[in-house]
Amino acid sequence: MTVKKLVLSLVVISTFGFAVFVHFRADARERAAEAAFPPEGQFIALGTIDVHAVVRGSGPDLVLIHGLSGNARDFTFSLVDKLAENYRVIVFDRPGLGWTDPLPEGADGISEQAALLQRAAEQLGAERPIVLGQSYGGAVALAWAVHYPDSIAALVTLGAPSHVWEGGLSALYTVTSNPVGSALAVPLITALVPEATVRDATASVFEPQTMPAGYDDHIGAPLTLRRETLRANARHRAGLKEQISVLTPAYPRLTLPFELVHGEADEIVSLQVHAEEMIQDAPHANLTRLPGIGHMPQHVAEDQVIAAIDRAATRAGLR
Repeated sequence: MTVKKLVLSLVVISTFGFAVFVHFRADARERAAEAAFPPEGQFIALGTIDVHAVVRGSGPDLVLIHGLSGNARDFTFSLVDKLAENYRVIVFDRPGLGWTDPLPEGADGISEQAALLQRAAEQLGAERPIVLGQSYGGAVALAWAVHYPDSIAALVTLGAPSHVWEGGLSALYTVTSNPVGSALAVPLITALVPEATVRDATASVFEPQTMPAGYDDHIGAPLTLRRETLRANARHRAGLKEQISVLTPAYPRLTLPFELVHGEADEIVSLQVHAEEMIQDAPHANLTRLPGIGHMPQHVAEDQVIAAIDRAATRAGLR
């Protein structure tokens, strides 16, 4: 064997060995994440899709929809128990995240997610709930209101994207939403990203506030690092701008009670680009601006969020 062939053989063997290591390491980390953060609620079978829902409390029905990279635990950390004193709260894992099965690739945008969650709510007996969405979940809630207006009593959004913005994808989503990156980079992220990096990324979403004590132990961020979840999350983010552009012409037709809550210091979803534009477009929208607050009002401005929900319920005749 020539030196060239020997080197090539060693490269092939090393590459194969590394690929096997990444595969088994990713499998192990996924199993560990699922063992550490099991489902908190029940499953609703909708055809081939199982939707995970946490249901607590009694009173008017209130659906909560989480944002990108999240799951139902974002709300069960603190807010749900407070809301459950006055509402029957239903918290869904969005398709492909947490414990809800993914929708088919290419049919998993905000409108398809809204359709699935609307059916799941109906199966739980919530025929006309108040629907609240935070961040990306707010876009799903908007799609619900636009496409299924007779199945929603009122709408509440927290730091939600609603209008087309300038700029493209971050480097992470550019790579993970690309077929090659999805195949090559996603397993590496699952297998190798340090836990400290995950904690830092979680904490950064709260800026300029600090992450509440115990949040990173509760939220289950390692669930988002599963390969299937990373891919679903990337698809959701990559398609969001185009999907929102389809919704915007319908906003003037939204006649339901609509409460927006948005932090003035939110640098992830701009108040000016989104909420300020929405109150110009939607005739029944009321905006609560939160001075100094960032992207996570459901944790750092709970009282204002609960007040907005209560206003929506009153306006809808549910209180």
